[in-house]
Amino acid sequence: MIHSRTAARRRAVPVAVAALSLLSLSSTLPATARPAGGGERPPTAAEARTDALLSAVRGRPAEAADFFRRLPKGGELHNHLSGAVSTEYLIRLAGEDGLCIDTATMTAVVPPCGPGRRPATDAGTDPAFHDALVRAWSMQDFPPDGNGHDHFFDTFGKFGEVTWRNRGKLLAEVADDVAGQNQFYLETMISPASDGARKLAAEVGWDPDLAALHGRLVAGGKLDAVVAEARKEADDGDAEFRTAAACGTERARPGCDLTVRWISQVTRASAPERVFTQIALGMRLAERDGRFVAINLVQPEDWDVSLRDYSLHMRMVAYLRTVYPKAHVTLHAGELWPGLVKPEDLDFHIREAVDVARTERVGHGVDLVHETNWRNTARTMAAREIAVEVPFSSNAQILGVKGADHPFETYRTHGVPVVLATDDPGISRIDVSHEYAYAARTYGLSYPELKDLARASLEYAFLPGESLWRGNPTAQGYRVAGACRGELPGTPIRSGACRRLIDGSAKASTQWRQEGAFAAFEQRA
Repeated sequence: MIHSRTAARRRAVPVAVAALSLLSLSSTLPATARPAGGGERPPTAAEARTDALLSAVRGRPAEAADFFRRLPKGGELHNHLSGAVSTEYLIRLAGEDGLCIDTATMTAVVPPCGPGRRPATDAGTDPAFHDALVRAWSMQDFPPDGNGHDHFFDTFGKFGEVTWRNRGKLLAEVADDVAGQNQFYLETMISPASDGARKLAAEVGWDPDLAALHGRLVAGGKLDAVVAEARKEADDGDAEFRTAAACGTERARPGCDLTVRWISQVTRASAPERVFTQIALGMRLAERDGRFVAINLVQPEDWDVSLRDYSLHMRMVAYLRTVYPKAHVTLHAGELWPGLVKPEDLDFHIREAVDVARTERVGHGVDLVHETNWRNTARTMAAREIAVEVPFSSNAQILGVKGADHPFETYRTHGVPVVLATDDPGISRIDVSHEYAYAARTYGLSYPELKDLARASLEYAFLPGESLWRGNPTAQGYRVAGACRGELPGTPIRSGACRRLIDGSAKASTQWRQEGAFAAFEQRA
């Protein structure tokens, strides 16, 4: 994995001290943040100037795009690696790997390229074929009245033969994109040792006694062998990444300076023994290898097996959390909408993710207000600071939910931490700047509100160490920890206590880096 603190300091933007005189954190972070109290916190003078610039560029697309691209945007917390890279790059890799395209399904397959198949390299010389692949492998030009849900999820199978072969190369592209969007941290989802986990699950079989099932997984070092396989995959991916990104050379790409961590995907539409094995593998990895931080259940939440076994999956996570208490959990929950599933299936998914599995973050959470006692769930999420990861574009493309129908404002009104994310930006044909621009335009957000959304994405990241902020920043505002009170972001740290906090905490260090970027951004305004 990639984590270069020295590189991060080298890339810090120098800012004149005089220009920052109004940015002392002790005066800019009162405890009246909008999400909990319903009223906006008083902006600093620099924030007010930047907010005025935001108002000025509304309706001027080129200038607005530049504003949102330069805006510091924290971390990317909900990102599937295979769906994050651009479709054009996947097509290029398919050609480099000598793959073929089944012209009936537009699926990448291994050679030979016989009847009904074309070499993927043809896309380099045939623009119509290239464009057809882009449309098949992404949401490009997808008709508004089409079935976006099925088309979106079908893309993974169409380009899957490309992605499993090129993890390091994919990461090099995605890391560059994230760094280029002025973000400082990435958590991205992969399926570690997928084949090994599948074979182990088949060998062990199913047992409703979860403790007994886990005992059979670990007996004789069987699960540890799959952990070793996953770590070897990660080593190979890291090496491929460093080569592709030219890290450590004069040609090093921007992604080399980005801190990246893996989240282990679990295929929820699989047999129960495979789901349990994948959860156990991901949690064991998170406790034994610092490159891995958490687990998440993926695949459509509305598929038959996903619905049938949803409560069982939550109990699996709950049990394995007692075995692996240091592993983090974030769960796709509530990625549903009326008409997609029966009313009874809208009733409880977010609630069980929160109350049973005790997830630390919720991915999507779109059907919140359709759940029984949803206000209690929202209050629980607010009290426990369970953040909701909001990818606006994929919610619109998959579920058709956007604007006032989306629970974005409902979560904020109830004091639930909210972080913006992209989900699968390559498939959606967007970037995180697009998501921030959409939020600002659709919900009338001010610059200070956008700033706090970016701060939340680092506050609720699975970064180790103490936070730069004290208390519950969603409820009380982003108030700097006492050790760094009075320090000016973007300038040398004067306090020994603050220096110890920043140097001793990956989380505080990344947050401090972002505050310096905010200072520079506001100075330009």
